[in-house]
Amino acid sequence: MSLRYQINIRILFSSLCILILGGSMAIWQARNAVNKEIDSSINLAVQLITFGFSQASQATFNETDWLPKLKSLKQTRHLSIQLKEPSGQIISFAHKNRQTEASESPPHWFINLVADKYPQAEHQITSSSGEQITLIIEANPLDEIIEVWQESVIFFLSLFLLTALTFLAINLAFNKALKSITIIVEALKTIETGHYQQKLPDFSTREYDSIAKAINHMTGELNTTQQENRALTQHSLEIQEDERQRLSQELHDELGQSLSAIKVMAATAAHEKADIKKTTESIINICDHLMTVVRSMMHQLHPLILTELGLKTALEDLLNHWSVRNPELKLDLVCPDEVDNLEQKITIQVFRVVQECLTNIVRHAKAERTIIILAIKTGKVLNLEVTDNGQGCAPAMIKTGFGLLGMRERINSLDGELTIQTQPGQGMSITATIPLK
Repeated sequence: MSLRYQINIRILFSSLCILILGGSMAIWQARNAVNKEIDSSINLAVQLITFGFSQASQATFNETDWLPKLKSLKQTRHLSIQLKEPSGQIISFAHKNRQTEASESPPHWFINLVADKYPQAEHQITSSSGEQITLIIEANPLDEIIEVWQESVIFFLSLFLLTALTFLAINLAFNKALKSITIIVEALKTIETGHYQQKLPDFSTREYDSIAKAINHMTGELNTTQQENRALTQHSLEIQEDERQRLSQELHDELGQSLSAIKVMAATAAHEKADIKKTTESIINICDHLMTVVRSMMHQLHPLILTELGLKTALEDLLNHWSVRNPELKLDLVCPDEVDNLEQKITIQVFRVVQECLTNIVRHAKAERTIIILAIKTGKVLNLEVTDNGQGCAPAMIKTGFGLLGMRERINSLDGELTIQTQPGQGMSITATIPLK
């Protein structure tokens, strides 16, 4: 069921409830109005007749002349007034009611709902001649019902018009809202395909405009991240090709030439006059050199000490290596033995992050001291902190380096979080938080 259909059903149901409630209140008010009007007319007629009979004299008053004048009053138009003489004769006076047209007559259901059972009222009155006359008053509320029917029709029409206008206004507002939702949904479908340049327009409604601005900010961040990932991937491919070229060159220069020299020496040793001892020593020296070269290449590709002796020993060996090459830089390591029990995928990434940090510090920071702290908190979180007292940099320059982007990607691959704090002249602090399973 669509949102538009649900809204229309609810509005229609609410409108029907309003109409039913308003109609019930109108009929109740009409019924009360008719009853009050009838009671008021009867009381007025009784008081006027009683007062007239008591004040008039026989010479000046005749009930047959005075009662027609009373019935001609507008206030008594709802009443049927009759006089019953002691002899039993009934004198009836017709009221000059206006002729009711068929179009003005209320429907029977309305008359049945509004009209009530009005009992016949009888009052004993002494006439001017001293006779006891019975005054008979009966209610005839048709005129009043016609009036309240006309008022009720106007009320119903007003209520219906107001409900229709409300229904139209609400539908227009929801149509505008649904149109905005459609625009947002279509834009999200486009963004879902990877087109992060898609931007939502400004909306006149503040709530939708806030949603549009949030989505535009999100797509901007996604577009920036996508560009950074593409640049990082391209950089990684370039590094991979450079590494392959370097390895190929070293294999050609070192391993290839050394093997060629060993081959020549072996061929020379085959002669009878060759100096076997000297040739053997040369071959041994070349093999030692090859072992050193191969060990260096293996260490650059993957430190075997990390797999064989654990993360702590690998980090100590890494720091000793950098200390020998950079004696002006003081390196401190705080690391518990428990880090050796971490998963292999975590230890290699942490080792590479520390390696990249040291590379950046030596190349750019001009620092005198660096502290590396590893800690396992509550057995579920690994915390790495690398702090130096170098020259630092502006925070806006952090995202421009591929080294920092690479470190962030390594930590993100472990579901961790990497934060960098730095200011010009205040060094840099890199903190990585990695959850442990």
